Amino acid sequence: MGDNAADHTGPARSRTAAIAFINYYLCVTYPGESLVESNDLKKAGLKITLPRMKILEILGSAEPRHMSAEDIYRRLLDSHEDIGLATVYRVLTQFESAGLVTRHHFEGATAVFELNEGGHHDHIVCMDCGKVEEFMDTEIEKRQRDIAMSKGFELSDHSMILFGRCTKQDCPAKDLRRR
Repeated sequence: MGDNAADHTGPARSRTAAIAFINYYLCVTYPGESLVESNDLKKAGLKITLPRMKILEILGSAEPRHMSAEDIYRRLLDSHEDIGLATVYRVLTQFESAGLVTRHHFEGATAVFELNEGGHHDHIVCMDCGKVEEFMDTEIEKRQRDIAMSKGFELSDHSMILFGRCTKQDCPAKDLRRR
């Protein structure tokens, strides 16, 4: 398998673009902690604009980590930013094309986005409250590669989403299930 199959992070160009843009964000937010050359930003094919920086800032500090375009837009409104919902969608699509964010469809038709930080992980989603937990299990990853190989495939990427119900005390939907 090639490098992409081993680390499941997608094309090398997308990783380079994501790392360049994230490094730029870190330079602006935490001066002196990360260095980036202007050529790296040009490779990403994106100009630095206020909407892009604000959206990147929101995604970089997101809690929960997975946010819809509407969630991001509400945060922008809360911070009195004059950035429209159409701009949010356009920027997220550009970020996705550049490999800066990953789009997921966990439940229903609403897409959620997370910052692509380069490491592979899988997800488990509560079917009641929508809470998303990330996990990484090397045994599961190895088993998936073995299955692909046994079926005559070279695994280049994958996405695994498990669905279940929270057993945690703080699940907001716990009381609704008892009725």
